[in-house]
Amino acid sequence: MAQGPFLHFESRVRNWRSYVPLLDTIKNYRKDDAAHDLVAGLVLGVITVPQAIAYAYLAGLPPQAGLYACLAPMLLYAILGSSRHLVVGPVAVAALMVAAAIGEYAPRYSNAYLGISTVLCVQAGIILLLLRVTQMGGIVNLLSHPVITGFINAAAILIIISQLPGFTGIVTSGVSGPLDELAMLMSKVGELNIVSLAIGVTSLVMMWLLGRYLVGAVQLVWKNLKDESPLGRTGPMIAVILATFMVIWLNLDGDFDVATVGFVPPGLPAFTMPPFEISMWLDLLPSSAMIALVAYVESYSVGTSIAIKERTRINSHQELIALGAANISAAFTGAYPVAGSFSRSSVNYQAGARSQVSSLFCMAVIVVTLLFLTPLFERLPQACLAAIVTISVANLIDFRSIMETWSIYRQDAMTETATLATVLLFGVEAGLLTGVALSVAFFIRLSSRPHVTLVGRIINTEHFRAVKRYDTETLPHVVALRIDENIYFANSNQIENRLQKTVQRRPATRHVLLVCNAVNMIDISGLQMLRRFNDNLLSFGIKLHLSEVKGPVIEALKSGGFPTKLSGSIYFTTHQAMRDLEERV
Repeated sequence: MAQGPFLHFESRVRNWRSYVPLLDTIKNYRKDDAAHDLVAGLVLGVITVPQAIAYAYLAGLPPQAGLYACLAPMLLYAILGSSRHLVVGPVAVAALMVAAAIGEYAPRYSNAYLGISTVLCVQAGIILLLLRVTQMGGIVNLLSHPVITGFINAAAILIIISQLPGFTGIVTSGVSGPLDELAMLMSKVGELNIVSLAIGVTSLVMMWLLGRYLVGAVQLVWKNLKDESPLGRTGPMIAVILATFMVIWLNLDGDFDVATVGFVPPGLPAFTMPPFEISMWLDLLPSSAMIALVAYVESYSVGTSIAIKERTRINSHQELIALGAANISAAFTGAYPVAGSFSRSSVNYQAGARSQVSSLFCMAVIVVTLLFLTPLFERLPQACLAAIVTISVANLIDFRSIMETWSIYRQDAMTETATLATVLLFGVEAGLLTGVALSVAFFIRLSSRPHVTLVGRIINTEHFRAVKRYDTETLPHVVALRIDENIYFANSNQIENRLQKTVQRRPATRHVLLVCNAVNMIDISGLQMLRRFNDNLLSFGIKLHLSEVKGPVIEALKSGGFPTKLSGSIYFTTHQAMRDLEERV
């Protein structure tokens, strides 16, 4: 008797531990793991610092906001996340969406950039947690692959356009979006800063060359170096060091008016409270919802791709909790919405990380940077940051997918193209909503035109296939029709019309058999249709039969009392049905 409460308590403890995956990692942690995580964390930290500053500028926020986004969010994900290699922090796509929201709503709220970004964080985090609580994480499936691909292509183009002022040194304040920014740049081409452009282009070319050839060059000396070594990802840090050195050495910011990062406040972030202005919260809610969905899709995709390599899996429900907590923590530490980074997660994995502890070492690098190294970034040229962002997103552009999709399924290619065009012309939210609406519309259109086919027995077998495609045998008094779609409100009338037309074309019909092996669901509209069809056939002396009805469908039919009103029988297999009907004929 004494063991009952104890076992119940132990079960609850085990369930609690499942929400904190880091505990199991620490429980089985070895000294050898620490060495690998330390190296990976240090490499990751070196790569993260310049990216974080660059993405903060992309989001329209001060540089320290990007570094702050690598502290509490990274810590909470390391504690709560189910992936051992996913690195959460500032990412380009989320930064673009934040920039779009800030550009739209900042003028209404006294240019409260940080206030808007913190509200976006809180709302995105709450939305992710609500998806977990209500077990509605599947809603992200509305962002289909064509929608995501079109969005990513358009986002990458917009991000590159948004970096042109940094490259050229032309001030474009007051514009409402990247396309307006591009128009203003063209009108102010006479203000081009040649030195800024030279720094940006040189940094871009240098990072491309280092990423492509650095590992190979080092392998000439160190032959044991692997091709996928993270050394090839250190280009941004090398570019930052060299660009900053050139600005200091030649006084480029003073003599040639090269824009630099400027003062970066040292120290850790202070606890901040998001503004609680109801109108701001309501205005930002659509943007927050889109940021939450995109962040989850991006993070889950990255985590899954790495987990496949490790032959492990990540928990989608736990990811909602971890990402939700990470974004909420970002709101109270002066950061902006975060997600899983593909580039930094890949570096983390390739650098040999064994667990989430590598992210903690990376966070330590960020802490050291904030405490002691911020003066080194004051004269970092913005053109170099623009080059970092540009090269980070350039690989995301892939227009070949549209052509490949067109040859497979044209509706998906249309959805992808429409999403891309709408994002470019009308903004991120409008583009995503357009893509989702088109995906749903095409799905409803497809399911509302169901495939109903006449089937017959393949000679000397128990298998039934489409009469048009196979050499089959049929019975003159039996029409066997397979419904290849769920039966619900969007297609029930279409199914009924096709069934009636087929029967009308065969006046000798005495039995109609509906093969339901492809039907997984039937709603009240579908049930009413079957009732009408059954009564209509009965008025002509024709009996209706069903075969291969799945459990959930048969339960729905029983709940509606249909089996008692069915003029014929319900058979377990189509073979049994046809054998019985053959004997009746």
